[in-house]
Amino acid sequence: MAHPASLTTPAAGASESDTQVGWRVFVLLAVLLALAPIVAYPIFILKVLCFALFASSVNLLLGFGGLLSFGQAAYFGIAAYATAYFAKTFELTPEIAILVGVAGSAALAAVFGLVAIRRQGVFFAMITLALAQMLYFVFLQSPFTGGEDGIQAVPRGHLFGLIDLRDTAALYVFVATTFLLAILFLHRIVHSPFGQVIKAIRDNEPRAISMGYDAQRFKYLLFILSGALAGLAGSMKTVVFQLATLSDVHWATSGTVVLMVLIGGMGTILGPILGAVVVVAIENYLAHLGAWVTFVQGWIFIAAVLLFRRGAIGELASRLKVRL
Repeated sequence: MAHPASLTTPAAGASESDTQVGWRVFVLLAVLLALAPIVAYPIFILKVLCFALFASSVNLLLGFGGLLSFGQAAYFGIAAYATAYFAKTFELTPEIAILVGVAGSAALAAVFGLVAIRRQGVFFAMITLALAQMLYFVFLQSPFTGGEDGIQAVPRGHLFGLIDLRDTAALYVFVATTFLLAILFLHRIVHSPFGQVIKAIRDNEPRAISMGYDAQRFKYLLFILSGALAGLAGSMKTVVFQLATLSDVHWATSGTVVLMVLIGGMGTILGPILGAVVVVAIENYLAHLGAWVTFVQGWIFIAAVLLFRRGAIGELASRLKVRL
């Protein structure tokens, strides 16, 4: 985890003004999270935070690495199931169960990455989708996952053996704090020398290779980081909702978070967060429409593509000439 003070010193390619904007945005996020329970149901906000973190993992791979994955739900799902299984079966404390989930998703990403990272474009997308669907089948057939019922009634437990996460206020503070720390980590990664090389590879891979960078190794490391971040989101979702289900590893979940990134804006820190707010709000507040919710989502996606080619936050950042 990057120390917050590291954000005060611009990395290669980041100006002092960009760093100041980043700090202001972070403070604004913290204030909004502190005030949000006043106007919205806390569990709804926690769902938004989990999916915003999940969408950020997709954005790390797509927006900054130029790699479109339709299998991101595999890492989200395996972490959700691992956290649920170990918390319920072995009665691990939530922080240990979450670490197990994140480690599992990172390990899975390391294995899948060996296969997927060798391809680009649509071939990369299809391979990630195929690998994720293989995992979906495994979870469907395995007895320890509960099949179509999933793993339910997962105990939230006591954080560090002291803080009872059954209390909604304590749970909210824990998830919101974890989310903010993850965003700080993501900001640091993107604006680090590693992040600059990743963006250089995205923009012109042959040129980056000619400069001496091992493009495959950098993309492989990015793939694992993205998987671990998706795993953190999946583990947090399990703690919040106390269950892990097949929908967590379904391809449609991967498609939903890609939609979040496109609506909010690829290659921005705030884009996936805004996209998660929009999509989760539609699913919750328009649930009475039933299957027509997907129809509404489709029109929103079309409008976003036609009106905001860079996404809502991307267009705003372009007009303000800042990095958001």
